[in-house]
Amino acid sequence: MASTSSDLQELVPLLFVDDLSRSVDFYIEQLGFDIKLTWEPEGTLSWCRIERGNAALMLQLAVPDEDGTANERSKGVGLFFNCGDAQAMYEEFLSKGLSLEPPQVAFYGMNQLFLRDPDGYELCFQNQVEPPEEQ
Repeated sequence: MASTSSDLQELVPLLFVDDLSRSVDFYIEQLGFDIKLTWEPEGTLSWCRIERGNAALMLQLAVPDEDGTANERSKGVGLFFNCGDAQAMYEEFLSKGLSLEPPQVAFYGMNQLFLRDPDGYELCFQNQVEPPEEQ
């Protein structure tokens, strides 16, 4: 199928966070993301784009009166990252000091490692280990 100018190219979620430095440290130091872009009005980091492989997120400093609490913002939000091996991600994250439950294989054949970031956003690193059952 030929690509057209209206084709979607990328989806990059924006997460509002209470402490941008804490979130950047978490995603960079513990999850292995890299900072690709920043916005620093008046010399203060207020927004950044981070990437690891083909995955990208934007982190922005929340304004509590406008953006709500961390609990309100993260409720119902789950980010699922497809990866080559959730077990390898688990071992990498453990080596960086995270305390995690090991990945589990779900009934639909995905090996899934769940964790929460400092603002309560649910993150899942997953890989398919069994083909899904045909309906």
